[in-house]
Amino acid sequence: ALEDWSFERSGDDEITVSIAGSWCDYHVSVSWMEDVEALHLACAFDLKVTEVRRAEVMRLLTMVNEQMWLGHFDLWSGDGVVMYRHALLLAGGAEPSARQIGAMIVGAIEACDRYYQAFQFVVWAGRSASEALEGALFETVGNA
Repeated sequence: ALEDWSFERSGDDEITVSIAGSWCDYHVSVSWMEDVEALHLACAFDLKVTEVRRAEVMRLLTMVNEQMWLGHFDLWSGDGVVMYRHALLLAGGAEPSARQIGAMIVGAIEACDRYYQAFQFVVWAGRSASEALEGALFETVGNA
């Protein structure tokens, strides 16, 4: 998967890439955090949370994060952007493999695709967190 993405270097310790997801384009940043010896991934999507919807989005974040095994969603308070974050600890000079980095990025895109509609329902449709999560995770069973 890594070979299919066009990365840009944002600094000595950071690369960025835009990846088309099922619902929108995701902006992924992978950066080395020397102080904690970790590779940090942040994946944001274009969904600005207005002040009036922040409390409900925070409720949704809590509900979504309870279901997450790896990574978590945050609300970047400065600009109201929902972001998926994950880190790979590499203490003692360990280096990540391309497969590990690829798995982190794919996992981020899958998590964002899975929950994007729930965030959209809260922000744009004015739904409650529980209604939005239920609606986004509803899967039709059987054939029509």
